[in-house]
Amino acid sequence: MNAGRAGALVAPRLATATTDPPLRGATLTVEVVPDAAVAWDEDGLLTYAGPADGLPSDASEPEVLEDALLVPGFVDCHTHLPFFGWRADEYAARLAGASYAGVQGEGGGIPRSARLLAAASDEEVLDFSEALALEMLAHGTTTVELKTGYGGSVEGELRQARLARTLAALIPQTCSVTLLPCHAVPPGWSRADWVRAAVTEVIPQAAADGLADQIDIYVEDIAFSIEDLEQVAAAAAAHGLSLRVHADQMGDSGAAAAAARLGAVAADHLNHAGPEGIAALGAGAPVAVLLPASTFCLGAPPPPVRALLDAGAAVAIATDCNPGTSPVASMPETIAFACRLYGLTPAQALAAATANPAHVLGLGVTHGRLVPGMRADLLVIEGTGVERLAYRPGHDPVRRTYVGGELVASTAAGAPAA
Repeated sequence: MNAGRAGALVAPRLATATTDPPLRGATLTVEVVPDAAVAWDEDGLLTYAGPADGLPSDASEPEVLEDALLVPGFVDCHTHLPFFGWRADEYAARLAGASYAGVQGEGGGIPRSARLLAAASDEEVLDFSEALALEMLAHGTTTVELKTGYGGSVEGELRQARLARTLAALIPQTCSVTLLPCHAVPPGWSRADWVRAAVTEVIPQAAADGLADQIDIYVEDIAFSIEDLEQVAAAAAAHGLSLRVHADQMGDSGAAAAAARLGAVAADHLNHAGPEGIAALGAGAPVAVLLPASTFCLGAPPPPVRALLDAGAAVAIATDCNPGTSPVASMPETIAFACRLYGLTPAQALAAATANPAHVLGLGVTHGRLVPGMRADLLVIEGTGVERLAYRPGHDPVRRTYVGGELVASTAAGAPAA
């Protein structure tokens, strides 16, 4: 983002995590500062965040806000953008009793999204995905993960990664791109052959072309195995890319424990994580990335959230925005689901939507907190209580979104600012 103008805001409350992530167990919370202020410089970096009476004299003349809460911009660390097209009929089928595996077995699921992506032009994909990204922005998402996984072939995966990098250049958010070649076995391939292609062709080419920041794999009995994960982990390490794992979503596959053993930065979903996985995440490096909107849309059991926190795990939440199992783009709605379905407090959910997901994306020292020296990505929330973030699901409590100190979305304007 180009250099902009310095600025400052004063508000009745400010809420942010203040310690370095990952925030583990009982440390998953935010500090609430009454009668607060923030200031930033021309480079879009925070120069102050704290009590208003401590605002430096050389800060810009502050705008005084009433009935407002200042929080960090949301960091959505698990989405499946870019994609093209929706799958509402599959949702209706699951509501009528069909299983996820059954829908995919009848031509739906991930292979269907791969077909939709392949049939769409680059322009169509980018227009569709940019609109969703701007919807996320209006709901306060200032940093977002983009992910492949709907490529359906070697070239298709690389194409989706290139589209992700192009999308990143079109939208105001900071973006990280995750390569997910092992999402589903493409038609005409055996699982072993596709994994071999992923580790010898897709990952090396994506790394050489600078198309990916992280590598992911979906471990499930309908997808890929622990042995496949080990091959993907080795390829990621060989190319200097951090590892993510879709783990224990449909059953306890042992993927969470394997993710910890293999040094992954995150294990995502975890609806069926068992005692071994919980203990491994409590003692190991991976952040437990929980996806409550997906839990809601699938009617799945919630992950063992309390056990994860009691074990000392670091917890993050994300939308899992995708056309099949979580067509949700709003982090406030995700926070509401996390509080109601998972039992997180609003303060825990805010920390899990900001500081910890920034750490997952390798951005924990620059994003996700309102701390001097960090990027001035911040939100103005209606009302003065953190609980407003979890209140009124479906209503957007975000009044303004700032990225690098620049106002990029406002409910008063009704659309992203020019």
